[in-house]
Amino acid sequence: MEVEARRIRRFGPQRPTHRTLLPLHASSSSHNVSNTVSCWYCDYKISMFNRPLFHFGRRYSRFFKVWFSIGVGFALSALLGVTLILLWELARTLHLCGGSNKLGSFANTLFFGFPSLLPGLSLTLADAGYICVSTVISVVVHEFGHAVAATSEGIQIEYIAIFIAILFPGALVAFNYELLQTSPHLTALRVYSAGIWHNAVCCAACGLALFLLPMILFPFYSSGDSPMVLNVPPTSPLSGYLAPGDVILSVDNVPIRNAQEWLKLNTLTYNVKLNNVNVSQRSGELVVNKMKGYCIPNFMMEESKITELLETQRACPSELTAFVKSLCSANVTLDDGQSKIDLLSRGRSMYCLNAKDVIKHKRCGDDWGPATTKGGGCTCSQDEFCLAPVQEPGLLTSYQPRWGPHIVAYFPNLLERILIWTFHVSLALALLNGLPVYFLDGESILDETLSHFSSLSPRKKKKVLRLCLLCGSLISLIVCFRELL
Repeated sequence: MEVEARRIRRFGPQRPTHRTLLPLHASSSSHNVSNTVSCWYCDYKISMFNRPLFHFGRRYSRFFKVWFSIGVGFALSALLGVTLILLWELARTLHLCGGSNKLGSFANTLFFGFPSLLPGLSLTLADAGYICVSTVISVVVHEFGHAVAATSEGIQIEYIAIFIAILFPGALVAFNYELLQTSPHLTALRVYSAGIWHNAVCCAACGLALFLLPMILFPFYSSGDSPMVLNVPPTSPLSGYLAPGDVILSVDNVPIRNAQEWLKLNTLTYNVKLNNVNVSQRSGELVVNKMKGYCIPNFMMEESKITELLETQRACPSELTAFVKSLCSANVTLDDGQSKIDLLSRGRSMYCLNAKDVIKHKRCGDDWGPATTKGGGCTCSQDEFCLAPVQEPGLLTSYQPRWGPHIVAYFPNLLERILIWTFHVSLALALLNGLPVYFLDGESILDETLSHFSSLSPRKKKKVLRLCLLCGSLISLIVCFRELL
């Protein structure tokens, strides 16, 4: 989660003093800044970009004023939209309305930067690297927006700071706030809205780049024919049959044209397989309707059972394979009223077994077809359950290099993952800063917006601002805790 802060917040032009909860040092000169270190906060201030950014902003000030004026409209719309959705999430949390789960991933995206991960597809070390890279890109885009918006209005930058507050990293741009306080309210709105606007543009740019990626890479890579294997997990049933560089043409006589089609056919967490997933109300375990499985004795299952599987945990150790119960088992009872995707996303019991030991047992399930060796059919004995593997998709790419060494085959996948994660993190940063809460851009945007209501006295405006920020912060905390529990 990205946390941003600004050294002061103002209400009206009559406030001359700086206030903040972060131990930032004010500086009257961009050449005389000192870093801050404390037990819960530390930062590193950079002033070398002050002059280039100021010249860049002033040179194209006419264009940037129009550009960031559009951003004001977007930021105000985002503030209103995020507030309404936050109220809806609060109503769902308090069970004030039934409602569907269509907005269920909103809070997860808002507070954690990525959609819910289902069991078996947890974050990997590579994903952590992508998140770090995408976070840096998103924060740089956000702060660059604030800096250019300020300099285009003739407001000097004091410094750019990278900080860690408690355990949360962030960045900020310190302005000449005395000059900003004397500026019109629309000018301040352009500056405060610039970060959200730039993050939204970054999301649009990532989406467009993903859409045009086959065309962009066309001179160097071919796409749309068949996916190429980049990596096969050692626990995958296809380990030993597929190797990096192999091209997948079809699965069970179904043509495969890209990596997405392969994932839909071979991963439980995609919609094709979700339609075959239920959850036993009595045991709270994942159960699949129709899959190839093996009859496993109860004693093996109890030793390998994983309960309360969290979304951030890997399903099994690297040397073992995850299995779930199949409806082929006579001992399985289901409650059809359960929400399939909802219960899946919260994590349920799975079984970690050695795939080489499992395949020695009797086959069960409906997808084996007429060819069965070692017995078959759908019936296991009373002391056995039919377990089906949670298939791992491995790493595939829809792009095949036209020339060059094998290592260049990894570049399109790397670029795709960076664009996807940057889209999610930048979206989360825009939504997060659109919240009417303390210490984020939403506070300043709401402050300046209320200043346009001349019918309210300064005292009433201040009370309204505090009430909105207090309610927004409390609701955000409630929804965040609901996502964590």
